[in-house]
Amino acid sequence: VLELLRAVQRGSEDRKRSLGRLRWALQNKETQQKFVRLDGSIRTLIGIFTSSLADMQMEAARCLHELSHSSDPAVAEACLPVTSYLLTYLSGHSVEFMELCLYTLGNLVIESEAVRKQLLPQGIIPVLASCIQSPHEAVLEGLGYVLSQLLQAKEAPTEIIPLVLDSVLPQHMLRLVCSGLKAGIGAAVEFAWCLHYIVCSHTANAALLSLGALPALTSLLLDLASEIPQDAPEGLELLVCPVLRCLSNLLAEETGCKVQIQDERLLIALFLILQCFLQQHPFIVQECLWLLNNLTADEPFFCSALLSLDLLPALLQLLPCSQMASVLVLTVLCNIAEKGPAYCQQLHRQPALPLLLPTLALPDPEVVGQCLELLHLLFLHWPEAAADFVTQGGHQALEQHQSTPELQERARALLEMVRQPLGASAFSPCHTTLSAFS
Repeated sequence: VLELLRAVQRGSEDRKRSLGRLRWALQNKETQQKFVRLDGSIRTLIGIFTSSLADMQMEAARCLHELSHSSDPAVAEACLPVTSYLLTYLSGHSVEFMELCLYTLGNLVIESEAVRKQLLPQGIIPVLASCIQSPHEAVLEGLGYVLSQLLQAKEAPTEIIPLVLDSVLPQHMLRLVCSGLKAGIGAAVEFAWCLHYIVCSHTANAALLSLGALPALTSLLLDLASEIPQDAPEGLELLVCPVLRCLSNLLAEETGCKVQIQDERLLIALFLILQCFLQQHPFIVQECLWLLNNLTADEPFFCSALLSLDLLPALLQLLPCSQMASVLVLTVLCNIAEKGPAYCQQLHRQPALPLLLPTLALPDPEVVGQCLELLHLLFLHWPEAAADFVTQGGHQALEQHQSTPELQERARALLEMVRQPLGASAFSPCHTTLSAFS
């Protein structure tokens, strides 16, 4: 390591070759740690990085980029002297060089709070706000990477997000996310995650809503779903995921949002996305169901639309997908049943009860508990469902849970309701909007 540094410092004709060898060596974690401990090592790299020789500059930038990959905060902090230069070079240089500077910054931001604290007064947010108007996809994707790392920092809600909101970044992020199918999906994915982190901070939803985030993201989801039957671009699921999360969390946080997006096409889009990604990308199922739950909680419009569009059979088919999918499907059904007798009557007409019996036999208390909540609502609002349940062998399915501590009270209450279908409710339903994953 020392020999490589000396070869670089000597400034011989082989300096570029020496830098290339150093870059290769710096891919090793131990070499990174040894290099930053050598006297003058970072200073030497900065000297070449800030020189007027473009090819040398690029090699030095690549060496710094390798250092930025280190998971050792000490290595990131050794790079503190270079941050101001990295910011300076985000204007007026080649696309490749700017891209390298951006990813180096993003990597340093992940590992070191000291780096983040230095970058803020150095003006990283105004610099990024200037860069976001670049016409180059590679620059925008790199910028999104830096911003997403900053927004995930523990101090982001108090120190970083307010600065972002005071800039032009949010409106451009929204624009780039929503033009992802026309421009470049890579940048759209990065900025969609940026929006998600901002929403999850619980500090900026009013600002995003004032920019039209809700109708814009809803329209984007409709566009994404319309691409699916044709030749959907590769990696589409990577954009769908954060868009679903943004919408889910905005609906969970802000009252009155559902009124703004009362469009039944949104339900059709969700089920198209579910159908498309069910086999290859099952994680999308969970995301769609979170959003479907938050749309139907306390909101009759989407409950009615789900039934009138005959989407209930497709929803019921998702019951066995996974433990989380089962819980969410049952929660959506509870949201519908909670709306009253007319809704429960329609649920009863569908083949819901026969599918609930095997669900009651599952060994998962959370799934069974949610199933019991649904049965309670059905029996309460539509007693005919209780009578059918008994004829299908439901009485025995309930009896087996009388000895399960977390379920026995609800199971016994349902057994009582089955014996006296018109009796009073024995326990309260549980329905709520749910925040999606942070």
